[in-house]
Amino acid sequence: MSEYPEPNGLPDLENLVSLANEMFQALPNAAPFFAGISGLQAASATNSGANPIARPQAGVTAAPPPVTSPAVERQASAAPNYYFAENANQYPLANIQVEQLATQVSPQAFGLPGEADLRELLGENRFVTQAPAAARPSVPDLKVPHALESRVGDYHQPQAVGSDRVAAQPSHLPGERDVQQLLAAEFSFTRFDGPASAATPAPDSRFYFLDSGAQPVFGNTPKTNVFAAEQQGFDVNAIRRDFPILSERVNGKPLVWFDNAATTHKPKAVIDRISYFYEHENSNIHRAAHELAARATDAYEGARNKVAKFIGARSADDIIFVRGTTEGINLIANTFGKQRVGEGDEIIVSQLEHHANIVPWYLLAQRVGAKIRVIPVDDNGQILLDEYRKLINSRTKIISVTQVSNALGTVTPIKEIIDIGHSFGVPVIVDGAQSVSHMRVNVQALDADFFVFSGHKIFGPTGIGVVYGKAEHLQHLEPWQGGGNMIADVTFERVVFQGAPNRFEAGTGNIADAVGLGAALDYVDRVGIERIARYEHDLLDYATHRLRPIPGVRIIGTAADKASVLSFTLAGYKTEEVGAELNREGIAVRSGHHCAQPILRRFGVEATVRPSFAFYNTCEEIDLFISVVTRLAHARKN
Repeated sequence: MSEYPEPNGLPDLENLVSLANEMFQALPNAAPFFAGISGLQAASATNSGANPIARPQAGVTAAPPPVTSPAVERQASAAPNYYFAENANQYPLANIQVEQLATQVSPQAFGLPGEADLRELLGENRFVTQAPAAARPSVPDLKVPHALESRVGDYHQPQAVGSDRVAAQPSHLPGERDVQQLLAAEFSFTRFDGPASAATPAPDSRFYFLDSGAQPVFGNTPKTNVFAAEQQGFDVNAIRRDFPILSERVNGKPLVWFDNAATTHKPKAVIDRISYFYEHENSNIHRAAHELAARATDAYEGARNKVAKFIGARSADDIIFVRGTTEGINLIANTFGKQRVGEGDEIIVSQLEHHANIVPWYLLAQRVGAKIRVIPVDDNGQILLDEYRKLINSRTKIISVTQVSNALGTVTPIKEIIDIGHSFGVPVIVDGAQSVSHMRVNVQALDADFFVFSGHKIFGPTGIGVVYGKAEHLQHLEPWQGGGNMIADVTFERVVFQGAPNRFEAGTGNIADAVGLGAALDYVDRVGIERIARYEHDLLDYATHRLRPIPGVRIIGTAADKASVLSFTLAGYKTEEVGAELNREGIAVRSGHHCAQPILRRFGVEATVRPSFAFYNTCEEIDLFISVVTRLAHARKN
C-alpha cells in the first residue's frame, strides 16, 4: 500500500480493486455485490445464465473467459492482446446498460466516473480483452528485394494500421500511484502527490510511459542537455539498431565499443550487401561474357563511382582500390616516391603520423639516400605551421601528413599545409584514415595530390581501401605490381599496361568488400556526414569534460580542434591495467602506443589509454566509462 494518505472521496486500493472486480464479474441483469463497502444497495435481478468476462485487476486473479461468441472480423491493432468488437452486443458485457449501473450504484460518492464521463471516455467504441488467439493478425517477415538494397539500413517492419481507438498496453498493470494520478487527471479528484522528493512513479509501475526512464548515472556530472545534432533529428538509438554487434555482451555486460579509431562496426546494410553479392553476383570482373561477370563488374565499378562522389573526386578513374591505408601509402611511395625522390632529397612528415605514414618513406629514403624531415607540434599536439614553412626547401620532394591524428585526435590544418607545400611546388599526400568517417572530405577543394583511407574505418569491411590521385600524376606512374587485370597486351618481348586505375589493381581484387564499402558510404550519406560530425563533436566534448577532473588523469593531446579520440594516462596504473579493468565492464578501448610512438614520446609517454568514439556511441556509455576510471582513481596504487 502507498505510504501517502488517500485523496478525499477515493477508497483505498483494496476496496477499489474489489469494487471494480465485483462490478465486472456481475452477470448480465444481475446486481453486483460489493463486499465490504457500505452505502450501496444491490438491486434484485435474475440470472441470465451468460458467462461473465472478468477483466484482470491489480492483485486479483481472474480466470480466462470461455470463448462462446462467434468469430468477429477485426481491425489490426498495434496492441496484440486487445481488439475492438465491431458489434459489442455479441459479448455478454454488452448487455449491461450504463443507465442501469448509474441508477443502482452511486459511483460519484466513491470517486468513480458517472455516465457522462463513461460516454466521453468510451465514445462509440467498446473494447474487450483477451480475444481468441486464432483471430490475431500476423505480420509477415518480409525480405528486402535487391532493387531496394541501398536502403536496407532504413528498413523497418511494417506497422499495423493506426486507430483512433483506445490502445491499451499489451501487458502489466499500473501501480496504485499510477491509478490515483490517472483518475485524478480524468475526473478532477483532489490529488495528493506527497513530498516533492517523491515525484517518481511507484516501484510497481511497469508502463514504459510512466517509468522515469532515467539511465544509470555514473560519475558526478551526467549529461543534462540535448546535443545540437539530436535537436536536428539525429536519433542515436535508431542508429544503434542498425549495428547488430552492439547487442553483443562481453563478460556478461553490454558491449561498449570505444575502439573506433582502430576499426568501426558494420551496419546491417553492409553485411546484407556483401551477403547478397556472394549469393547473386559472385564472379571475377572485367572478363567473360556471362551474366554473373557483368553483375560483379557493375557492382565493383559502381562502388568506385560511389567512392569518387563521396570524397569529391573529379572522376572514378582517379580511384584505386587497395587493401587499406597502409598499402595505399606503400603504393604511392613505390611509384610516385620512387619517381621523384633521389639521393640527398628530403621527405617531410609530421610528428603526428601513424607508422604507416612513416615506415614506407623511411624505406624509400634508406633505399635512395634521402632524408626524413619532421614537422613539430606544440604542447597541445597541434602542428606548428611556422616551423613547417622553415623545413621546405629546394630539396623537398614530397610532403605526407595526416588529416587527423589516430593517437591524439588532433585535426590538422590540412588545407593550409597543402597550400604552403604547393607554394613551393611540392606535392602533398594526405593520410585520411582517421578523418573520412568524421568530417566532410572534398579532395578537389583541398587540392590534395593524393588521399588515402581504409574502408574498415568508415563502417565498411576490412581488406579494402582507397587511393585517390590526381590524373596528372596517375597517368605518368609505372605499375608497382604485375599480373592479370592490369594489362592491355602481353608478349614475351613487350607488355602494354592499361590506364589508371586498372594498371594499379593487378590480379583478382577484393571485389565483395569493395561492394561492401560502397554500401557503407551509402549508409553514411543517408545519415549525413555533417550530422555525424556534430554529434561526435558534442560526444567528445562531453567525455573530455567528464574525464579531465578525475584525480590522476592526464589527457594527452588537447588541441582546440579534435575528432573522436581521447587519449589519457592514469597515475598509478599501467595503460594495460586500465584497459583490462574497462574490459571487465564490457568497455573496449585501445591501450598501448597505437602505432604512433613518435608523437607519444613527444609527450614523454610510451603508451596511453585511448577511447575513441563513433556516432553510435552514447553519453550513457561514457558515464559508465567514467565510473570505472573514477573507481580506479580512488583506489590508486601508491
